[in-house]
Amino acid sequence: MNIKIKRFDKELPLPEYKTKGAAAFDLYARETTTIQPGEVGLIPLNVAIEIPQGYFILLVNRSSTFKMGITSANGVGIGDSDYCGDNDEYRFAARNYINEPVTIERGTRCCQMLILPVQQVNIQDVDHLENDDRGGFGSTGSK
Repeated sequence: MNIKIKRFDKELPLPEYKTKGAAAFDLYARETTTIQPGEVGLIPLNVAIEIPQGYFILLVNRSSTFKMGITSANGVGIGDSDYCGDNDEYRFAARNYINEPVTIERGTRCCQMLILPVQQVNIQDVDHLENDDRGGFGSTGSK
């Protein structure tokens, strides 16, 4: 599959898969961003992306993101295929979870992106489901 990526700052590298078996590619902070303790900062990621219909973008932490003192404020971010305009730059909503300011320097790989197929479903409103109750949320035990 081919996708089109527009970089806002051509001095930063084009995203790439870092290993042959990588499922996601890393994204780079376009600007130095400081996030205060307990706050969320939006880190511009230097890319606007055009993906085919029937796919979506999943924006997630890298495995080392926690070492920076930040984590994704959303858990994961989802980019729809129609978020693809010339100025639709992706941003990483990062929450600072430590007790001091965190500065993410320009060029830092702070998150990663996957492109996955989407399957929309038909939603049917019903009064009852045809399966037995399992016992409630978290019902399979505490360990």
